[in-house]
Amino acid sequence: MVHRNAPLTPTGRLRLARCVVEDGWTLRQAAERFQVAHTTAQRWADRYRTRGRAGMGDRSSIPRHQPGRTCDRIEQQVVRLRTEHRIGPVRLAARTGLAPATCHRILRRHGLPPLTALDRATGEVVRRYERDQPGDLVHIDVKKLGRIPDGGGHKVLGRAAGRANKNPDGTGKGTAFIHTALDDHSRLAYSEILADEKAATCAGFLCRAHAWFAAGGVTVRRVLTDNAWAYTKATWRRTCGELGIGPRWIRPWRPQTNGKVERFHRTLAQEWAYARPYLSEAERQAAYPDFVDWYNYHRPHTGIGGQVPAARVTNLTEKHT
Repeated sequence: MVHRNAPLTPTGRLRLARCVVEDGWTLRQAAERFQVAHTTAQRWADRYRTRGRAGMGDRSSIPRHQPGRTCDRIEQQVVRLRTEHRIGPVRLAARTGLAPATCHRILRRHGLPPLTALDRATGEVVRRYERDQPGDLVHIDVKKLGRIPDGGGHKVLGRAAGRANKNPDGTGKGTAFIHTALDDHSRLAYSEILADEKAATCAGFLCRAHAWFAAGGVTVRRVLTDNAWAYTKATWRRTCGELGIGPRWIRPWRPQTNGKVERFHRTLAQEWAYARPYLSEAERQAAYPDFVDWYNYHRPHTGIGGQVPAARVTNLTEKHT
């Protein structure tokens, strides 16, 4: 990278060198013309003679001899531990006896990406993507949560008392199914808590999600789901066809493809479902619409540069305070 105060860019160096080598200028003439030192003019002229145009770029500032550099055997050990166990510089330092900063430099020197860029299960680099327009792709998935009995569960009463509080009439037992449709481009989310994840339930949710996005000026063109039973039945395909939506499915055993909605479900678990102790399932579900509204209209999203999801839908007219 050229220093901001450098008098010569690579293009200027080439012009200077050609004036000396090809046009016969003296070094003093070239130095005066390009406002550089005599030794600078000689350096670029010499590099042009030996390497031509390719020699006009900056060279690495790394010393040719580094007697204090970690030996190759230890560097290969660091690389092997990182590849096999997918651990960071601090844990690598504990295993090798090096400083964490040294391990970090070794990883960078060998071109190994940070752990945040890897799929922890396979070690492969995560390929991130984002559709260009809202509605180009909507991710759909279901999150299951155990219901809270009246009076509170184990988070309020403790393990023993929480088990004893399971009501014999069935209140607080079972599972709540959170259906979510999340726009790939804006991360805008439409979500409902439903009683099951049957094919008819999923199809009905898709119709309501499609109408909600349409009311905000977003035309849903494709939906992406996993290969759950409800999403592969004729009911789902027929509903997509009636709405003019192209259904897509992720590759089996690759939930990362649907990772945006998976991440939304992780957020709701942290910031709504388990954010505070609830005394009943009704109390928790009553707080859910406020959470979704806050997520869409007020919560900065790091995946879209700190914007709120609604800010990426330019014709969304509804106001939220």
